[in-house]
Amino acid sequence: MRILVIDGQGGNLGRELIRSISTRFPDASIHAVGTNSAATTNMLKNPGVTAATGENAVIVGCRNADIIVGPVGIVLADALMGEVTPSMAKAVGQSSAIRVLIPLNRCETLIAGVKDMSTSSLIEDAISKISDAAGSLDSTAMRRI
Repeated sequence: MRILVIDGQGGNLGRELIRSISTRFPDASIHAVGTNSAATTNMLKNPGVTAATGENAVIVGCRNADIIVGPVGIVLADALMGEVTPSMAKAVGQSSAIRVLIPLNRCETLIAGVKDMSTSSLIEDAISKISDAAGSLDSTAMRRI
Protein backbone atom coordinates (compact mmCIF):
# COMPACT_ATOMS: atom_id res chain seq x y z
CA MET A 1 0.00 0.00 0.00
CA ARG A 2 1.41 3.38 -1.04
CA ILE A 3 0.46 6.22 1.29
CA LEU A 4 1.20 9.80 0.31
CA VAL A 5 1.31 12.34 3.13
CA ILE A 6 1.11 15.98 2.02
CA ASP A 7 1.67 18.87 4.40
CA GLY A 8 2.83 22.45 4.35
CA GLN A 9 3.87 25.26 6.66
CA GLY A 10 6.07 23.60 9.31
CA GLY A 11 5.15 20.00 8.50
CA ASN A 12 4.25 19.15 12.10
CA LEU A 13 0.94 17.50 11.21
CA GLY A 14 2.65 15.49 8.46
CA ARG A 15 5.43 14.39 10.80
CA GLU A 16 2.92 13.12 13.37
CA LEU A 17 0.77 11.45 10.71
CA ILE A 18 3.78 9.59 9.34
CA ARG A 19 4.82 8.48 12.82
CA SER A 20 1.34 7.06 13.45
CA ILE A 21 0.98 5.52 9.99
CA SER A 22 4.35 3.76 10.16
CA THR A 23 3.46 2.35 13.59
CA ARG A 24 0.03 1.09 12.50
CA PHE A 25 1.04 0.01 8.97
CA PRO A 26 4.70 -1.09 9.12
CA ASP A 27 4.61 -2.61 5.62
CA ALA A 28 3.19 0.50 3.93
CA SER A 29 5.31 2.49 1.54
CA ILE A 30 5.11 6.04 2.91
CA HIS A 31 5.98 9.03 0.75
CA ALA A 32 5.93 12.58 2.07
CA VAL A 33 5.56 15.74 0.03
CA GLY A 34 6.00 19.12 1.58
CA THR A 35 4.60 22.22 -0.04
CA ASN A 36 7.82 23.87 1.17
CA SER A 37 11.26 22.65 2.25
CA ALA A 38 10.63 23.18 5.97
CA ALA A 39 7.62 20.86 5.87
CA THR A 40 9.57 18.26 3.92
CA THR A 41 12.53 18.43 6.31
CA ASN A 42 10.26 17.96 9.32
CA MET A 43 8.47 14.96 7.80
CA LEU A 44 11.85 13.37 6.96
CA LYS A 45 12.55 13.08 10.69
CA ASN A 46 10.69 9.77 10.49
CA PRO A 47 12.88 6.84 9.41
CA GLY A 48 12.09 4.96 6.21
CA VAL A 49 10.22 7.79 4.52
CA THR A 50 10.96 9.09 1.05
CA ALA A 51 10.19 12.74 0.47
CA ALA A 52 10.11 15.52 -2.07
CA THR A 53 9.06 19.15 -2.15
CA GLY A 54 6.79 21.27 -4.30
CA GLU A 55 4.09 21.32 -6.89
CA ASN A 56 5.44 18.71 -9.29
CA ALA A 57 6.15 16.29 -6.44
CA VAL A 58 2.50 16.58 -5.35
CA ILE A 59 1.26 16.00 -8.90
CA VAL A 60 3.47 12.95 -9.48
CA GLY A 61 2.85 11.56 -6.00
CA CYS A 62 -0.91 11.74 -6.48
CA ARG A 63 -0.65 9.59 -9.62
CA ASN A 64 0.99 6.73 -7.72
CA ALA A 65 -0.73 6.78 -4.33
CA ASP A 66 -3.34 4.37 -3.04
CA ILE A 67 -4.18 6.69 -0.14
CA ILE A 68 -3.51 10.43 0.21
CA VAL A 69 -3.47 11.94 3.70
CA GLY A 70 -3.16 15.56 4.77
CA PRO A 71 -4.99 18.64 6.01
CA VAL A 72 -8.19 19.52 4.18
CA GLY A 73 -6.37 22.51 2.67
CA ILE A 74 -4.56 20.24 0.20
CA VAL A 75 -7.71 20.24 -1.92
CA LEU A 76 -8.17 24.03 -1.76
CA ALA A 77 -6.23 26.27 -4.12
CA ASP A 78 -4.29 28.96 -2.24
CA ALA A 79 -4.74 27.23 1.15
CA LEU A 80 -1.98 26.81 3.75
CA MET A 81 -1.15 30.50 3.48
CA GLY A 82 -0.93 30.27 -0.30
CA GLU A 83 1.32 27.20 -0.44
CA VAL A 84 -1.24 25.00 -2.23
CA THR A 85 -1.31 25.91 -5.88
CA PRO A 86 -4.37 25.29 -8.06
CA SER A 87 -2.44 22.48 -9.80
CA MET A 88 -1.71 20.80 -6.46
CA ALA A 89 -5.34 20.97 -5.35
CA LYS A 90 -6.47 19.63 -8.73
CA ALA A 91 -3.99 16.73 -8.57
CA VAL A 92 -5.23 15.70 -5.12
CA GLY A 93 -8.87 16.12 -6.09
CA GLN A 94 -8.56 14.19 -9.36
CA SER A 95 -6.40 11.38 -8.00
CA SER A 96 -7.87 7.89 -8.04
CA ALA A 97 -6.46 7.43 -4.53
CA ILE A 98 -8.61 7.38 -1.44
CA ARG A 99 -8.26 10.74 0.33
CA VAL A 100 -8.19 11.04 4.12
CA LEU A 101 -8.40 14.74 4.93
CA ILE A 102 -7.77 16.18 8.38
CA PRO A 103 -10.48 18.79 9.09
CA LEU A 104 -8.46 21.64 10.51
CA ASN A 105 -10.50 24.84 10.80
CA ARG A 106 -7.70 27.10 9.59
CA CYS A 107 -6.71 29.11 6.55
CA GLU A 108 -10.05 30.89 6.51
CA THR A 109 -11.84 27.60 5.86
CA LEU A 110 -14.35 26.48 8.47
CA ILE A 111 -15.84 23.02 8.18
CA ALA A 112 -19.42 22.78 9.40
CA GLY A 113 -20.27 19.85 11.61
CA VAL A 114 -16.71 19.37 12.81
CA LYS A 115 -16.04 20.05 16.45
CA ASP A 116 -12.71 21.42 17.53
CA MET A 117 -10.53 18.43 18.36
CA SER A 118 -6.93 18.15 19.40
CA THR A 119 -4.43 17.32 16.69
CA SER A 120 -3.71 13.96 18.33
CA SER A 121 -7.43 13.08 18.29
CA LEU A 122 -7.65 14.07 14.62
CA ILE A 123 -4.63 11.89 13.82
CA GLU A 124 -6.13 8.91 15.68
CA ASP A 125 -9.33 9.32 13.66
CA ALA A 126 -7.34 9.60 10.43
CA ILE A 127 -5.47 6.37 11.23
CA SER A 128 -8.80 4.64 11.77
CA LYS A 129 -10.05 5.90 8.40
CA ILE A 130 -6.80 4.81 6.69
CA SER A 131 -7.31 1.34 8.16
CA ASP A 132 -10.85 1.24 6.77
CA ALA A 133 -9.61 2.49 3.39
CA ALA A 134 -6.78 -0.06 3.30
CA GLY A 135 -9.31 -2.81 3.80
CA SER A 136 -11.41 -1.55 0.91
CA LEU A 137 -8.62 -1.30 -1.65
CA ASP A 138 -9.39 -3.75 -4.44
CA SER A 139 -6.92 -6.26 -5.80
CA THR A 140 -6.13 -4.02 -8.77
CA ALA A 141 -4.85 -1.28 -6.47
CA MET A 142 -2.91 -3.79 -4.42
CA ARG A 143 -1.12 -5.08 -7.57
CA ARG A 144 0.33 -1.58 -8.15
CA ILE A 145 2.33 -1.89 -4.95
